Amino acid sequence: MTNQELRLSVGASPGQRVVAVVAGVLLAAVGAAFVALPLVADGLLRRLTGPGDAFASYEEARDLPPGLLPPGLRDSADPQSGPSPFLGLCGLPFVLLGLYLVLRVLRTAAWLDGSRARVRGALRTRTVDLATARIESGVVSYREADDDGPAGGPQVRGLLATNRGSTRAVTIPLRGMGLPSLPPSELRALAEAITTGRPGDGRDTDAHAVAEHLHRLAERRSTA
Repeated sequence: MTNQELRLSVGASPGQRVVAVVAGVLLAAVGAAFVALPLVADGLLRRLTGPGDAFASYEEARDLPPGLLPPGLRDSADPQSGPSPFLGLCGLPFVLLGLYLVLRVLRTAAWLDGSRARVRGALRTRTVDLATARIESGVVSYREADDDGPAGGPQVRGLLATNRGSTRAVTIPLRGMGLPSLPPSELRALAEAITTGRPGDGRDTDAHAVAEHLHRLAERRSTA
């Protein structure tokens, strides 16, 4: 196992990044426009349907009883006329979703430094020591497309590792940029990081099973 930091080939391909960024920006722009719409619609409607009488505003006719005001001024004095500003809050989820999509595509990355894996997501970076982490075999599917079994069965998509004494799991993707899986050298590096210092007395059966599967997957990718 090398002590040099290895960047794993996870994340989207350049083409996928461009498409995702454009989609995220458009989604955020639509949401922002929806948020701003109630703020500008009221003033626009007032200009289009404003009063045509001699009074410029209600301030000039405030001494008159409300019943004697022209209809246009009565409408303009009504605080309930026009769209509610709170209607624009419906656009906030689209703004946040668009920004999250852009950040996730641009920031997603993973590194392996010895036995320690560092995974960066859209908003945070998490680190896990694969040599001591708990690997849950029930979360990882071991069936590949060329394994025996029904067509279209689940494939390996990532490793789920949890540091000892923690409840937060770190997901390490096993799919490369536009590739069905990581390169063989990276798969072997992950397998070695998992088994480094682990006893073979059966206490870490799941971890050894995952490492063995990564070795088999790397061998298949090498001969493919």
